[in-house]
Amino acid sequence: MAAPHDSSPAAAVPSLPSLGGRRSSYRERVADALRAALIAGELLPGEVYSAPALAARFGVSATPVREAMLDLAKEGLVDAVPNKGFRVTEVSDRQLDEYTHVRALIEIPTVAALATAADPVSLEALRPAAREIVTAAVAGDLIAYVEADTRFHLGLLALAGNSHLVEVVRGLRARARLYGLTALATSGRLLASAEEHLELLDALLARDERAVHEVMTRHLGHVRGLWASAPE
Repeated sequence: MAAPHDSSPAAAVPSLPSLGGRRSSYRERVADALRAALIAGELLPGEVYSAPALAARFGVSATPVREAMLDLAKEGLVDAVPNKGFRVTEVSDRQLDEYTHVRALIEIPTVAALATAADPVSLEALRPAAREIVTAAVAGDLIAYVEADTRFHLGLLALAGNSHLVEVVRGLRARARLYGLTALATSGRLLASAEEHLELLDALLARDERAVHEVMTRHLGHVRGLWASAPE
């Protein structure tokens, strides 16, 4: 069993972001900040973290951190360790393959259908988020990348008018989180994936359903390789 990981510097945990723009309560904001730390590899799989130590790094009381970690435990992102804290769950290659498969079954046909169904104005409204993804990839800012990527993909899916579908994909994205992407960000592979968001928007606005299907298929393949540092 790994010992509680309490010695990391305060700067290792990011400020409280609002992934996807849906969080309102402080507890939810703390949970999102913890998700961001998981995604960026600041909280490591298999390590145990105590709520008081994380609270000290955030500069908040332990109560909202503990409550947020319990929320993440319900999502399968961490496991409670009695009298010690919470262990970050590890994600196997098989699980990542399964998550990607389900996302493909949901997202590819849903987004392809938007080529003929979505309002062009609503599609164009997603371009700032797509540009933010590219900017973050160039800067190697993984937290900003994930925040913008979440806004883009969930915003795009929301145009289909099925809120349950959006929540299912949100959960899959959270479970298939990023670990240690610094090397990938500097290698340029992350930028290639980022630029596909703009390509996807252009195909949607061109009403080219076949092109949308192709870009989405390629993009999810890239995502699988990027998130897991695995071959695509």
